[in-house]
Amino acid sequence: MELTDVKVGLQNVVTEEVTQEKTARAMGSGSLPVYATPAMTCLMEKAATETLESLVPEGWTTVGISLHVAHKAATPVGMKVRAEAEVTAVEGRKVTFTVRAFDDAEEIGVGTHERFAVQKEKFLSKAQAKH
Repeated sequence: MELTDVKVGLQNVVTEEVTQEKTARAMGSGSLPVYATPAMTCLMEKAATETLESLVPEGWTTVGISLHVAHKAATPVGMKVRAEAEVTAVEGRKVTFTVRAFDDAEEIGVGTHERFAVQKEKFLSKAQAKH
């Protein structure tokens, strides 16, 4: 199976507001009430995932296999955050993205993310077999 509809340069953007639930203090990744790194990386992955959703065959999906990110600046509660994902490489079933995040003031995160296309049933069956 090849991802023939996935092309270098495809992009997607998603946004969210920084709420108390998305702070480092609430998520357990730190002690301060600022946007948590796990929340930022989740938004970055969401941008990448949505880029591919409609382009994989019926019965297939993509799973994240790597994420390398620098969280460069803090964002307070109440600000909006925007995550952007852009396809930079397609190798068989593996898709590589550049991911970036911004608040209203500046770029707050940057990195790379890889996703891999899998058959849903086969993937879930293998995971369930661990019981």
